[in-house]
Amino acid sequence: MVKPRYKRVVVKVSGESLLGSEALGLHAATLTRVAADIVETNKLGVQVAIVIGGGNLVRGAMLAETGIERATADAMGMLGTVMNALALGDAIKKQGATVRTMSALPMPSVCEIYSHQRGIRHLEAGHIVVLAGGIGNPYFTTDTTAALRAAELKCEAIFKATNVDGVYDSDPKQNRDAKRFEQLTHDEALKRDLKVMDASAFALAREAKLPIIVFSIREKGAIAAAIKGEGKSTAVLP
Repeated sequence: MVKPRYKRVVVKVSGESLLGSEALGLHAATLTRVAADIVETNKLGVQVAIVIGGGNLVRGAMLAETGIERATADAMGMLGTVMNALALGDAIKKQGATVRTMSALPMPSVCEIYSHQRGIRHLEAGHIVVLAGGIGNPYFTTDTTAALRAAELKCEAIFKATNVDGVYDSDPKQNRDAKRFEQLTHDEALKRDLKVMDASAFALAREAKLPIIVFSIREKGAIAAAIKGEGKSTAVLP
């Protein structure tokens, strides 16, 4: 069996990854598939923290365009990530694994309040940790959350699950001749202005010297495969 390349990772899962065939909300079969993939990865001996987005339910930046104050809109978006985290945590438990759901927004009646010390203890104990609430402040994306939590939790890499199988030199949905990169350095990605993560997230990952592996989550077993170095992906390395 191929051994995983990393022992402790953050996996960034967008809210849209849980949509499946739905236009909005959660698709039960997709939620179950993603949860099973996370549990399979954990069984490889990898300590896994999941940063979950909320775009399938609400996007703060889009709400702000309707006239809602940006800080309020972002708070609504963070609440969406908590709902997704609770659903994903429940699906993980049903796969037979132990999970700890933590939120940067204090709501102790539904999940733990995030602290990096407690998060590290949970990972060392073998629990899957699902992280919600963004960083707890407006104006920051869940990409930035993933980079920050990876640094705080002393992870070895960030795995960014997307709907495409890596980083391209142009949008592969619009350009059939778009080139996929197998590997890049942080400096090369910055020089080429490639949209690996948003600017603040990329700056954090670069400063912490964290590899970013971009892969598609659309297939069964995609997370475990990416962590073992199998399948298509792009590695953005320090």
